Amino acid sequence: MAERKVRKAAGKTAANTTKRTATKTTAKTAAKRTTRTKAAAKEDFRIGELDQYLFSMGTHYDIYKKMGAHEAVMNGKKGVYFAVWAPNAATVSVIGEFNGWREEANPMTRLEPSGIYEGFVVGAKVGMLYKFFIKTKDGRGLYKADPFANYAELRPGNASRITDISNLKWSDSLWMKKREKWDEKTNPMSIYEVHMGSWMRHPGREDEGFYTYREFAERVTEYVKNMGYTHVELMGISEYPYDGSWGYQVTGYYAPTSRYGTPEDFAYMIDYLHKNDIGVILDWVPAHFPKDAHGLAEFDGQALFEYADPRKGEHPDWGTKIFDYEKPEVQNFLIGSALFWIEHFHVDGLRVDAVASMLYLDYGKESGQWVPNKFGGNENLEAIQFFKHLNSVVLGRNHGSVMIAEESTAWPKVTGDPEEDSLGFSLKWNMGWMHDFTEYMKLDPLFRKNAHYMMTFSMEYAYSEDYILVLSHDEVVHLKCSMLNKMPGEGLDKFRNLKVAYAFMAGHPGKKLLFMGQEFAQLREWSEERELDWYLLAEEPHQHIQNWVQDLLHLYREQKALYELDTQPGGFQWINKDDVFRSIFSFVRYSKDRKKSLLFICNFTPVERPDYRVGVPKGCQYKLILDSEDQRYGGQDKKVGSVVRATKQECDGQDYSFAYPLAGYGVAVFEFDGSVRTTKRTHGKPRKKRK
Repeated sequence: MAERKVRKAAGKTAANTTKRTATKTTAKTAAKRTTRTKAAAKEDFRIGELDQYLFSMGTHYDIYKKMGAHEAVMNGKKGVYFAVWAPNAATVSVIGEFNGWREEANPMTRLEPSGIYEGFVVGAKVGMLYKFFIKTKDGRGLYKADPFANYAELRPGNASRITDISNLKWSDSLWMKKREKWDEKTNPMSIYEVHMGSWMRHPGREDEGFYTYREFAERVTEYVKNMGYTHVELMGISEYPYDGSWGYQVTGYYAPTSRYGTPEDFAYMIDYLHKNDIGVILDWVPAHFPKDAHGLAEFDGQALFEYADPRKGEHPDWGTKIFDYEKPEVQNFLIGSALFWIEHFHVDGLRVDAVASMLYLDYGKESGQWVPNKFGGNENLEAIQFFKHLNSVVLGRNHGSVMIAEESTAWPKVTGDPEEDSLGFSLKWNMGWMHDFTEYMKLDPLFRKNAHYMMTFSMEYAYSEDYILVLSHDEVVHLKCSMLNKMPGEGLDKFRNLKVAYAFMAGHPGKKLLFMGQEFAQLREWSEERELDWYLLAEEPHQHIQNWVQDLLHLYREQKALYELDTQPGGFQWINKDDVFRSIFSFVRYSKDRKKSLLFICNFTPVERPDYRVGVPKGCQYKLILDSEDQRYGGQDKKVGSVVRATKQECDGQDYSFAYPLAGYGVAVFEFDGSVRTTKRTHGKPRKKRK
């Protein structure tokens, strides 16, 4: 095996003092006892009978603290303790830089009945590369990376690297304490979805020019705080071999990718974002894994992590393996991974990828390519139970964290309490809204009247789940065009269409997610091979879009009406959803006390309406707080802050209304007091009228 650079292990010294006792114990005896005590503590890393039992039941939630590679002291000697699950193997040994990659140098011992192999290697140190050499029962030799490794060799290498993450430095205690009381249902949540390797790069470097975790932390924090996002969602952090998979074909479920630095660097990034009041969500992929020779596929010579029957164990479209959710050990592996990111690395939530592919046995398969369940249906019963188990444990142990489902079908009860037969997720991506919304926006305004329902249908099911509205990376790749180039028309019309689209999204019930680059109207489709086209911000139309998104995000965070009753029908009221021929939508968002309610008016055609009249719920003052025609967004108006008063004139089914000159593709947002005033009473009796 080719030579590899070894990272120097950081020297650690510890001063230990032994108190003298009243007995005549000699200093030499005390030193021996101290050594034995320390050695016993280090030997806690070893897999015991209880560890094996819990793992076999799928309930060893801290399994990552035992499996993998851990520094230890055994019999007074320093080294590394290795443990790997390979029940179908004939033999297993650990190979690496510490033994010249010799296959027979360090054989491991099989533990029964679990099929876990353990071994201790004197002289193995932090920074060294290693793999497991597995001899199969049919005589083959497999070289496998450690499924529980916390660090990996930089691709194209694929070995695991010994590391110590037991003493990461954290200074985010205020954030973590606040998170315990955080509730996604009643708090604002606007997510900036980011692919680290292509968000921003160092120009002119011979390598890819990737930002490190530390560099990215500082740059993205400054940007996100200025824009007004509450969370960053990171694509492709768990270790993966192929850049073009964007991190969705994972080989290291317990390791942040080495593309951007060390596990310590990754922890620094999370800590830095938290100290700046920014939450962190990771994409997490329990649906499938790649067939790479060093990965999980046929790990010990047989189907171990995947279903043995290829009709259940393979995705024909993706060329990947499907986890066997029936095995408790596989469930434990995945649940342990989820807890690892949230508890050990302080991540605030996981967006679970491709949930639908796990729920349906026939997902992406033709007749004959799948096996019905025991009742003859297409539901994966084991995956259903896995989700309930996963979400109950993760959310039960980590109050304030979130589990988000990317689920693209009408599967009932994705979010909610598992005890009420829900899958137990906190939130669900609203893929139905995304599809209808983008299809409507692509249409020439002349034809939007024929698809008016696409913009109103989502409110008919808006409260069936707890939703996130998403315009994710999937919508701006594979010839789907960027968000700007989805818009009809030419020149500035595209930008004006995009402004009204983003405003409608901001006002619609549901949390928000926008993929990087779309906030300044990226022209090209996204590619993982290059950074975003930041140079576009030198052009006014792109700067105006960025200003617009920034102000929408700040409006969203500052106005309780836009998030406080997101999951309750009382937080939303259509004013006019049937203005089909003019393609104008008007609606109201309410907070709990209704004191600062918001009226949205969105015009989806280029036709000006100088005599536009809108119905309103109350005869009070309406203050304009956002206007798409403002100079900050490329318009000419200076109306923000102006006030109109509703008059007693019926319109849109309301008793009151007011007139407002509505521009083509115009958006106007008004703030008003929507609370109901009541007459005060004294001792339960009405006050007497004065003469």
